[in-house]
Amino acid sequence: LYFPLTKPDPLRQSNAGATPGRPAYNPGQSDAGPMRTDDFDFDLPRSLIAQEPATPRDSARMLEVGGPDGIIQDRMIRDLPRLLSPGDLLLVNDTRVIPARLKGRRGAAGVEITLHRRLPEGRWRAFARPARRLKQGDRIDFGPGFHADVAEKHDGGEITVAPNLRDDAFAQALRDHGAIPLPPYIKRPDGPGDEDAERYQTVYARAEGAVAAPTAGLHFTDRLFAALADAGIGRTTVTLHVGAGTFLPVTAEMAADHRMHPEWGKVTAETADAVNAAHAAGNRVVAVGTTSMRLIESAADEDGTVRPFEGETNLFILPGYRFRVPDLMLTNFHLPKSTLFMLVCAFAGVERMKAAYAHAVAEKYRFYSYGDACLLHRQEGV
Repeated sequence: LYFPLTKPDPLRQSNAGATPGRPAYNPGQSDAGPMRTDDFDFDLPRSLIAQEPATPRDSARMLEVGGPDGIIQDRMIRDLPRLLSPGDLLLVNDTRVIPARLKGRRGAAGVEITLHRRLPEGRWRAFARPARRLKQGDRIDFGPGFHADVAEKHDGGEITVAPNLRDDAFAQALRDHGAIPLPPYIKRPDGPGDEDAERYQTVYARAEGAVAAPTAGLHFTDRLFAALADAGIGRTTVTLHVGAGTFLPVTAEMAADHRMHPEWGKVTAETADAVNAAHAAGNRVVAVGTTSMRLIESAADEDGTVRPFEGETNLFILPGYRFRVPDLMLTNFHLPKSTLFMLVCAFAGVERMKAAYAHAVAEKYRFYSYGDACLLHRQEGV
């Protein structure tokens, strides 16, 4: 489940590298054998898919799973300062969503593309709709002075485009002609509104490049960060530019056969030192979101030591994975049969998460990007 990165992957999983006393990583396996994608399915009423964000941000509900008493507890996101301990370290993703959804024309025909991965020489990988009639060499016009040529066609409705603008001029053209690419389950018949442009960003978003928000971070406010700091809880940042591949369904019958889209990330030496120091002092690291989780795991050695990292990762975490770094995780409620639900099952346990989600449905928690949150404790042995 590992593919070449832009630099050598420091943590390639193998049976030979298994930690003594812990099982080797056997992705997508359970005691009953290989796990099917359907093993991660659950029933979810459409009425629980949040269409608007909680207002204010820190008024969202939060389900604590696997805490010290081992039971599910209904909380609020504002409870975080008292649920964490002095010395704990929050790990947040400071990526900023760009207006990557573009509507244009190929001659008389309308075309919509969503940029999802920056490539060398100013090119982008994108999803196109409709893609069937696009050909290499076609020009898509987005507005006066702004167009892109189709450089390559790929499977699954993907294309590579070569925009005519670069750097600051390209970024300005996106602001002028693009829209925030909200997930398809958030219905906006007239397109994203002004509120979405503000609320589908974390308050600490800085590094432009994502086409999907790290949604666990949407709950934080300056007020909540101040309360966490007063409680002695630290914060450090990573950057992972979330791609549109996060929306793609898992179509493989067997979970382990799915392949992740690469995403670019960076862990600085300062962040690596902060994480290592927290663990050396016996404190806990709290990954805010699946993006922070996947990136920090991509930067960790077998023994859990975090190194500076910059490059692409397509780490796919399934039950059986041996976590090296985070002790807790804050995350939203995810889609059935998604790679994100598979990740939280790997972290907190399949049966525990299925029970937690059943409780969330019964208690009418709000699901997905604009929904409520979970605070997950790592299951013993993973």
